[in-house]
Amino acid sequence: MAAKDVIYGINGPVVTVRNTRSFSMMEMVYVGEQRLVGEIIGINDKFTTVQVYEETTGLRPGDPITGTGAPMNVLLGPGIIDNIFDGIERPLKAIEETSGSFISRGAAVSSLDLDREWDVTIKARPGDRLEGGMIYAVCPETAIIEHRFIVPPDLSGTVVKVAPDGKYKLMDTIVTIKDGKGEEHQLTLCQKWPIRTARPCKNRLPATVPLITGQRIIDTMLPISKGGTAAIPGGFGTGKTMTQHQLAKWCDANIIVYVGCGERGNEMSQVLDEFSELIDPKSGRPMTDRTVLIANTSNMPVAAREASIYTGLTLAEYYRDMGYHVAIMADSTSRWAEALREISGRLEEMPAEEGFPAYLPSRLSEFYERAGRVDTLCGAEGSVTIIGAVSPQGSDFSEPVTQNTKRFTRCFWALDKSLAYARHYPAINWMNSYSEYYTDLDPWFRKNLGDDFIKYRNKISAILHEESALMEIVKLIGSDVLPDDQKLIIETAKAIRVGFLQQNAFHADDTFVPLEKQKLMMKAILHLYSRSRKIIAAAIPISRIMELGLFERLAKMKYDIPNSKPELFDDLISDIDSALSALTE
Repeated sequence: MAAKDVIYGINGPVVTVRNTRSFSMMEMVYVGEQRLVGEIIGINDKFTTVQVYEETTGLRPGDPITGTGAPMNVLLGPGIIDNIFDGIERPLKAIEETSGSFISRGAAVSSLDLDREWDVTIKARPGDRLEGGMIYAVCPETAIIEHRFIVPPDLSGTVVKVAPDGKYKLMDTIVTIKDGKGEEHQLTLCQKWPIRTARPCKNRLPATVPLITGQRIIDTMLPISKGGTAAIPGGFGTGKTMTQHQLAKWCDANIIVYVGCGERGNEMSQVLDEFSELIDPKSGRPMTDRTVLIANTSNMPVAAREASIYTGLTLAEYYRDMGYHVAIMADSTSRWAEALREISGRLEEMPAEEGFPAYLPSRLSEFYERAGRVDTLCGAEGSVTIIGAVSPQGSDFSEPVTQNTKRFTRCFWALDKSLAYARHYPAINWMNSYSEYYTDLDPWFRKNLGDDFIKYRNKISAILHEESALMEIVKLIGSDVLPDDQKLIIETAKAIRVGFLQQNAFHADDTFVPLEKQKLMMKAILHLYSRSRKIIAAAIPISRIMELGLFERLAKMKYDIPNSKPELFDDLISDIDSALSALTE
């Protein structure tokens, strides 16, 4: 080993090498005798700086550093789904078998099982012209996900040799193509891709299709599109992880990539236990058959936490290129930003607001801008939707990570501590949250649910805003002095909050609610409101209406009317009409 390619200084996960021109920027390297994985993050005429993704305890000046000549990358192929990786795509199950319950340093385990055989069906034929992104073979990866082998984006040529259908390992050649220069390239069951480089697509599509989650406050009040971006900010105990679990279980994405970035180990173990027990409602199979988990807990090396976000994104883009709709749950981007801050401090960079590096906004934008709904290179439609949790200290939404995240996301689902402590879940504050997807998604809602859906949503939102203004008066002088029409607004808003916005994740019918039922629930609430206004205008006091118990029935309709029996809403509206008609008679 040449003397120049050895460690000069060590500062936590940051290692420096003196007087070397052997490495290039962002190159993946192996550090020390144990070959710890690292990445070149800085080069000048005197020093090369390496960010090490493993614990550096025990490293010494003089230990060797070996370059790979390639950027930090991940191995892409069948076996990703139903697997659990750390932040640099090392499979935790395989590591446990070799090193026990804790990850040993320099664990040299292949990301995917190289010895497993896959039942491959070849789609390409001799003489076919293959371009980057085209599908040349398929195999069943899980019972519900078909893995489609796609030509690397930078490769094209004519098929000259094809293997027969059958069982193959990851490194087996199944198709050989010849490019324009006459060189032959072997296509196997896997490929590598640098994690910090976005995978190309043919065309980006507008955000005109909603991601259906079955959560009423999201689907109706604060919708997100497929290929969209959303932030879920909230203090400790407000239900960020719980909300992301619900979205992961029920949203209509084909594949879920869950990135546990810097979260507590017991939270991640709970995620693993839950997902292994859950049954996917669409297929009847375990949820793990369409889920990828990246676990980089708070006790794992901080530098790998920074890489875990990009690892998850690259895996998601790979399945997007096959024509799947993928949703990423990043929990949480604040812990990722803290990793940036720690590494920046060790690099002695000039700190910006609250000690975060000055490039925090650009890193956040790089992350969220890789979302999108696209025409893939193979001619299919795919999407990557990014939903990132933010954990502002002390629930202070003015801190840098939350403020910069708002710049790059079009949905902001602000979690409220007072709602969470009142057991109102999801604890999304409808007054502080917003979605910028209304104009993009309203044509879809009109086409599939009619104009009434949008009309109901706007009216529901108006009532909630009116109630917010009235509650300022009530706090000062009490509700007794309000006229009956304003008391009606408060009672209706309460029915909306309890009967519509609040949702029970543990109730079979309420954990996921179809859009049609959401529309009928709004219709029933607004029908009672409209009829009650007319009765109050006829000088009948609101106390007479309240005695009928109709608002209590609206609060319970989410449980009383099953998702499979929407026709029962006609009976509910009929009962409302009958009860109110008796008052006027």
